[in-house]
Amino acid sequence: MQPSPFRAVPLGRTPRVGVIGAGYWGRNVVRVLHELGALAVVCDPDGEALAEAGKLCPGVRLCRDRAELLADPAVDAVAVAAPAADHYRLAREALLAGKRVFVEKPLTLAEAGAAELTALARARGLTLMVGHLMRHHPGFERLLELAREGGLGRIDYVYSNRLNLGKVRREENSLWSFAPHDISMILALAGEEPCRVTATGGNYLRADVADVTTTHLEFPSGMKAHVFVSWLHPFKEQKLVVVGDRKMAVFDDTLSQADKLRLYPHRIDNGHGAVRTEKGEPERVEISAAEPLKVELSRFLDCVRTGAVPVTDGDEGVRVLRVLNEAQRCLDSEDRTPAPGRCGAVSVEPGAEVGEGTTLWHNSRILSGTRVGRDCRIGQNVVAGPDAVIGNGCKIQNNVSVFKGVTLEDGVFCGPSMTFTNVRTPRAHIPRMDELLPTLVRKGATLGGNCTVVCGNTVGRFAFVGAGAVVTRDVPDHALVVGNPARRTGWVCECGVKLDGALCCPACGLGYETAGEGLARK
Repeated sequence: MQPSPFRAVPLGRTPRVGVIGAGYWGRNVVRVLHELGALAVVCDPDGEALAEAGKLCPGVRLCRDRAELLADPAVDAVAVAAPAADHYRLAREALLAGKRVFVEKPLTLAEAGAAELTALARARGLTLMVGHLMRHHPGFERLLELAREGGLGRIDYVYSNRLNLGKVRREENSLWSFAPHDISMILALAGEEPCRVTATGGNYLRADVADVTTTHLEFPSGMKAHVFVSWLHPFKEQKLVVVGDRKMAVFDDTLSQADKLRLYPHRIDNGHGAVRTEKGEPERVEISAAEPLKVELSRFLDCVRTGAVPVTDGDEGVRVLRVLNEAQRCLDSEDRTPAPGRCGAVSVEPGAEVGEGTTLWHNSRILSGTRVGRDCRIGQNVVAGPDAVIGNGCKIQNNVSVFKGVTLEDGVFCGPSMTFTNVRTPRAHIPRMDELLPTLVRKGATLGGNCTVVCGNTVGRFAFVGAGAVVTRDVPDHALVVGNPARRTGWVCECGVKLDGALCCPACGLGYETAGEGLARK
């Protein structure tokens, strides 16, 4: 496809922006764009989230189908405020639709995806901006100005603390949730990329999510920095400390407006074989009281109008991602084996295989001959095998046994305490393992908590077995079944939402048609 030249918004007209994602932070984006007179439409498949966002902007159009938003020629730009795992897909769709794009941090989860989006935006002459909010904070901008003017002298060391009690995430760890802002600020102060990145962390609430991380950065110039982030901290702290050989600066966003940025003119005399320090009184630095998010989004609108390159453009987003991914590699290399007596033992018997990225929770056991794929989440007190097969990306919640003869394809969800059987007529006093019947659960299926799947049956692709149901016969693709014995009461989409009478998903808009006894995408 040929690149298209930049097409400016007509002179005097405020760009019209559609927001994708109306969750916790998305509602802030909605509010500010509405205040700036730039909000055109809000899109979210979650009706409740959409309704809450609608209260902030009466009269603004609301929709669940992002295809409707992207096809609207009156929408000049899109702000993506969805979960980080969706950033790449949503930003790419918007760029391909010819929209300028603002993406909340991080730009994507993978450098390759971020580089692709950056190249795509450049080829099409479209604005791509990353929501590294603190780079646009008036306090940090004044600090950066002082540093570049030489007011701090040579910067030797920078440290940043971003700490609080909550908000705890399940989808991303504290590094990816909190640290992008700080890494963006540190890279701006350094004016170069680090030559070495190391990180360490602690997983306390969930075995697969780091609640606390410390990242160390070393730069070719000799400057060093560290970023400490946590959502398990007794009080809130958002502090950036910059140590120069002339002055030191503290940017503390939790303090009052007058005290957010202070300079410390301490003197250190390292002459004549002795080090002497002389403390100076802190100096308050006046900064604008403008809301950082309003500053950031106003600049995005200006870039949409003029074609100017944002300070936090795609290239800057890629640089931050390089640091994040290197830090994550360090975290992944740490030993996550639970401590005996604290978390309970995890057992993987000889001859069993467990794929990369799979997490085993307390007291789980993988018996010999069992194959577990990549990126699975195996809950507490789960037993798999012997000789069971579990695909990639499966989630098996607490107190489930996956017996011999059971095969779970990729992306299967097993709710807590659900049950597989392996023989039809079990008796305690009669051995019948030679009568074992195989059970197959196809890709993307959901098995609700406390349900039972009787052996010898197949649960179809993306089928949904309700909590407590008893499956006594094959379940077609996309079928929703409940009761004892389980009976079909409807159809479900790949995303898990029940289809309407026209076999269309009210959440994501996918349509289906009959295929044998089940459904398939149109």
